[in-house]
Amino acid sequence: MSKPTVFIDGAEGTTGLQIHSRLNHRHDMEIVSIPPEKRKDAQARSQLINSADVAILCLPDDAAREAVSFVTNPNVKILDASSAHRVTDGWVYGFPELEQNRREQIKHATRVSNPGCYPTGFLACVRPLIASGIIPNDFPVTINAISGYSGGGKKLIEEYQSISQQQADNYAYGIYGLSFGHKHVKEIHKHSGLKFPPLFVPAVGNFEKGMLVQIPLPLQALKNQPSGELIHNTLKEYYQNEKYVLVAPLNDDSLRKGKFFDAQAANDTNLVQVFVFANDETKEALLVARLDNLGKGASGAAVQNLNIMLGLDEDLGLC
Repeated sequence: MSKPTVFIDGAEGTTGLQIHSRLNHRHDMEIVSIPPEKRKDAQARSQLINSADVAILCLPDDAAREAVSFVTNPNVKILDASSAHRVTDGWVYGFPELEQNRREQIKHATRVSNPGCYPTGFLACVRPLIASGIIPNDFPVTINAISGYSGGGKKLIEEYQSISQQQADNYAYGIYGLSFGHKHVKEIHKHSGLKFPPLFVPAVGNFEKGMLVQIPLPLQALKNQPSGELIHNTLKEYYQNEKYVLVAPLNDDSLRKGKFFDAQAANDTNLVQVFVFANDETKEALLVARLDNLGKGASGAAVQNLNIMLGLDEDLGLC
């Protein structure tokens, strides 16, 4: 039986390089490459896309849409790592842990969109609470998040490094997206079950990769105020059979560095670590997701989805 073939369109980009490195040494598939001089040749790309069993798109959004328009072979499967199709009808959102039947949907789909890094952290925390009614779907949710500077791709990396090099003490921290309407908000809104889009404030830190997604919950604003234990138990039960979503004990301090919460502690894994911090007396809670924005937030999730799409062991190429 022949090995399945995989073509990475955009293999020279940040995510493409990471995916290629995860797949390059595997013997259960064949990686098809395009000559460097033909990377922008539409005809050459079209031929490789249509001849592959799976084409993985690691491209800017417009280029990803163009690549999909090249498809004439009804049997080719497309896994899009860009944000171009994450809210598009007919595409399966590739978050296997999001709901009970999501793996089966991914397995049988010909079009799968890989989730964004910020949405992965947010949805891991909030989707189960909305689905169970612990948080009402009209609750005004806010997100404060920080990512390593690799999270914005080549342009943001270059811009950050340029600013950082001009300052003797480096550029430690900066919020952005202050005009709102960040491209991840539509994705978060659609797949969360929330009635209204959340208010999202992203930030970049002085580290290459790693991510913290924080969702504060002023529980005193709710008519039926859940305890911290109820919130935690709901999440723990939701992910009890999942390998790549780890729910830490309630108010857990063991994964901190002293008093501080390290954004890089999940790096080089395919984990989303979910934390619940709560004070029932003050009726406040904080949900935190920690992940590698280049791992479960990008290339790790893509490899996990690829394995499912090809009917292979889901864990292959992951850590």
